[in-house]
Amino acid sequence: MPPSNVTIAVAFGGPSPEHDVSVLTGLQAARELISAGRSVIGLYWSKTAGWFRVDPAAEAAAFLDGVPRGAEPLRLQAGEDGGFVPTGSRLGRSRALGIDVVVNCCHGGPGEDGSVQGMLDLAGLRYTGPTVAGASIGMDKLAFAGMVAAAELPALPRKLLAPGGTDVGFGGPYIVKPRFGGSSIGVDVVADLETAHARLGANPHLRRGAVIEPYRPDLHDLNIAVRSWPEIALSSIERPLRARDATELLGYGELLGYGEILGYGDKYVGGEGMASAPRQLPADITAAMADAVRSAARRVADQCALRGVARIDFLVDDTSIYVNEINTIPGSLARYLWVEPVVAFGRLLDDLVDEALQQPAARYEVTGADGTVLRSAGSIAGKLA
Repeated sequence: MPPSNVTIAVAFGGPSPEHDVSVLTGLQAARELISAGRSVIGLYWSKTAGWFRVDPAAEAAAFLDGVPRGAEPLRLQAGEDGGFVPTGSRLGRSRALGIDVVVNCCHGGPGEDGSVQGMLDLAGLRYTGPTVAGASIGMDKLAFAGMVAAAELPALPRKLLAPGGTDVGFGGPYIVKPRFGGSSIGVDVVADLETAHARLGANPHLRRGAVIEPYRPDLHDLNIAVRSWPEIALSSIERPLRARDATELLGYGELLGYGEILGYGDKYVGGEGMASAPRQLPADITAAMADAVRSAARRVADQCALRGVARIDFLVDDTSIYVNEINTIPGSLARYLWVEPVVAFGRLLDDLVDEALQQPAARYEVTGADGTVLRSAGSIAGKLA
């Protein structure tokens, strides 16, 4: 357990399609830490990439119009005196806020692709969740697929979908996904390659790149969370339910988000982020399938150098499992999955903070940069001649 005098900043929001869900996750985490008597700072990352200090006990409605009233503008400063620095001081140079650990609740986009991790490293701030490398691998669906293939883990074929591309090597129908993105945002199901290529110009979420896979309507989803501190541990396995599945299996009434895949509405339209989505938990699966999912999840965690808590998503039928993706900063920090064994949300957060304190994400090394090369370089003008 981290010391009681640690100051914890909870970062949430960000210039990402998952901004609103991130706000919910951040406010949940901040409220839990406050209830445990922790010293908490709220760090809101706006849709336009500005940082603000906000009330960590605020409600979600305060962020409906963006930056809430009373928010204090901040800048994230790199270097020896780096950190989150107030920008409105009239008394000369401002000092960075006294922050021991940042709990990163920024889903998707630059909050989960290594960008904010790199900024925090340069600012000398400890933070929870993946490192730059772990976040980058998790967000890049093509790189992740290559890692899964190299580890000889079971997965559906996944290829780059580029303009003017040729045959991908497998038949349709297809599912087209943003190469960099999460939460099913921007995902299209198409019948043929011609339509898939047409979506590249029509779907704004595919502008940075796209991948294509076989669409298998016979498969359903299974998810499991993995955490790395104080040791590798696995959660219960869930079967998240699409609106149709929820109606058939649980007797739910009409739900938002019905579609051919597990969509954004299925996951998040319920008021509490992923914590309120319909699911079977634990999933009603055979012991053999549960063992296969757990074994594959451990191997994925090893390959991705897991740090923090992640959710690993699978596609399965009655006999086979396929690794789909890893979410390195999952919705609600996957708190709802820890039911067997039970891990309270406060304990989950304490362990994330403790890991960040005990194992900082990055320490930069300058050994060898002693001026030898510069002294022997001679004239730059001469080298350009």
